[in-house]
Amino acid sequence: PGPPLHRRLRASLKVSIVEGMFAEVFTACAGPTVLTAWAIALKLGPFLVGVMTALPFFAQFVQFPAAWLTLCFGHRRVALTAVCLSRIALLPMALMPWLGLSLEGQQHLLLAVAGASAVLAVVGNNAWVAWMGELVPSAVRGRFFGKRTALTTLMGTAASLTAGLLMDRLKGLDGVGLALPLLALAACGMGVVTTLMMAAQHDPAPPGTAPRLELKAALLPWKDDGARRVLLYQVAWNAAVGVSAPFFALHSLQNLKMTFVIMALHAAAVAGVRVLTAPLWGRAIDRLGAQPVLMCCSLGISAIPMLWLLPSAGTLWPLLFDVLLAGSLWSGHGLAIFALPLTVAPRRGRPFYLAAFATAGGLAYAAAAALGGALAAQVPQQFMLGGHLWVNLHVLFVVSSVARLGAAFLAARVNEPGAATTRTVAQVVERFLPRPATGGSRAPSQPRAPTGA
Repeated sequence: PGPPLHRRLRASLKVSIVEGMFAEVFTACAGPTVLTAWAIALKLGPFLVGVMTALPFFAQFVQFPAAWLTLCFGHRRVALTAVCLSRIALLPMALMPWLGLSLEGQQHLLLAVAGASAVLAVVGNNAWVAWMGELVPSAVRGRFFGKRTALTTLMGTAASLTAGLLMDRLKGLDGVGLALPLLALAACGMGVVTTLMMAAQHDPAPPGTAPRLELKAALLPWKDDGARRVLLYQVAWNAAVGVSAPFFALHSLQNLKMTFVIMALHAAAVAGVRVLTAPLWGRAIDRLGAQPVLMCCSLGISAIPMLWLLPSAGTLWPLLFDVLLAGSLWSGHGLAIFALPLTVAPRRGRPFYLAAFATAGGLAYAAAAALGGALAAQVPQQFMLGGHLWVNLHVLFVVSSVARLGAAFLAARVNEPGAATTRTVAQVVERFLPRPATGGSRAPSQPRAPTGA
């Protein structure tokens, strides 16, 4: 109950949560694991696997034209059009077994479809993030996206398990098989469903006058000290993650001999931890700010690649530690890195700031992923070191872990308006714990000043 504007806002936020849940079904049908399965079925090497999984990040070069489109035509219109096209672009993959293409032709089609979908997704995501920055009030942004993340993760877990079962049951002995085209068709269907749900949400910021697409607009974030610190962190962090991230699924399938169902169960366990921790991180962001949470999670995530040195084809139990760390820390990191740019970027010209953040981080990730693939191709697939058998992807995990640790310290230099002043993990924990009671009641915490929107 309340004024009509409040009722409309509440309705849009509820639909946004449901839309996010169905978007996770799309990701389960066309995400990194399925793309890796396509790559293996079409016999792509490590370098092309790295390039293919990095395509969404290579596509960040269209961020500034995307920001211009968003400002010209409005957040809602651009998001609806681009997101829909990016998801139904997978239709040729559903028809691949009946197109009569050679193996090389199928490889080219896979890369072309993945590239086109990635470019359109970048345009849609720029508009959608700016749209959410206008739609979701800053005072409840952390709690809303914490709840949204928890529910969408549950849906994504169920969808990933279903996709894993389908790929294990219907995979072909050679070639594409039947499961992958069916998943591509399901992804296109989810694209239509999510577009209809996005259309049910309103945009509080109507389209403005068409601004000129000038280079100086792209340079504004680099002249802003607060934004520049976020940019430097994102470049360093995404490069550190990109060296290894595209190859965990490949390592699981080729070296650890995991089935798609086991991979889906591992993802489900990670998702379960994310569901439990996302609301906690959301409240922490509303109370402390995004920067302290980002710094704390970045330091912890630095250890995750090293955990993947422990399991082998017959010993997968060390991945239990990965479930706990990845589930809890990536949950907080994802919420913080989403909320921080919305807080740092000024309302006027926000799409250009978001474009700068995404472009810098995305291109760093893409370059690092391609470099990682090239490095893996140069290292022997198996070698002995210190009396232990190692594989080439282990080298990427070690490099990534060290680089993440170095990048994590850049998060301490980020200045977020209104955030709690914290420079160590201990300070983050201390500020999040309840204060001791005074005179029979706990002293209220100081509220954060509203910023960003």
